[in-house]
Amino acid sequence: MTHGPYPSAAKLKDDFYERGNRHLLSFANPDSFTFAIIDKTRPSSPEDPEGELAGTVSYCDASAVHLVTEIGFIIILPPYQRSHVATNALGLLLNYALNEPDQGGLGLRRVHWMASAANTASARLAERMGFERVGFTPWQMRFVKGKEKGKIGNGKEPPSGSDPADLWRDTVDLSLAWDQWQRGAKEKTQKAMVR
Repeated sequence: MTHGPYPSAAKLKDDFYERGNRHLLSFANPDSFTFAIIDKTRPSSPEDPEGELAGTVSYCDASAVHLVTEIGFIIILPPYQRSHVATNALGLLLNYALNEPDQGGLGLRRVHWMASAANTASARLAERMGFERVGFTPWQMRFVKGKEKGKIGNGKEPPSGSDPADLWRDTVDLSLAWDQWQRGAKEKTQKAMVR
């Protein structure tokens, strides 16, 4: 991602309120909406009396015309990585996006997922929930001064004339459509959430 990494919940909260108010929250960008991920298996926290802040996740570039959205900007804080948190957060967002309105969902027709090619865990999570790989985009994102910010690049020689501190990201594109959802991805998601 262009922002982060976050060493603590406090840093994530600071950036969320700073960045969120002008970039991610729905009133600043009506095509995107960011959710806090609260782990309700943990004791209450200042963020939520029912649990502890575990990260954030967003619907991005949603279209009411095309009935699509992307799930992205997923940040899982270190204590919650390799736990139930990412699977359950993604499962909840998929159910809300792809279930029909009479089932409490939005009735969208496709959910998109973009993962850094260097982040194999992200692509594996999406595939575990029913997404299929549909493409690969080289040089998809530039991290300005990425080396100074602790980013991970694509490992390739940068284009000539590049700032030596910049890094680039290659991206794996994944998709989950309504027909895949109805033909088994919904059940796959439910099984992953209860494991």
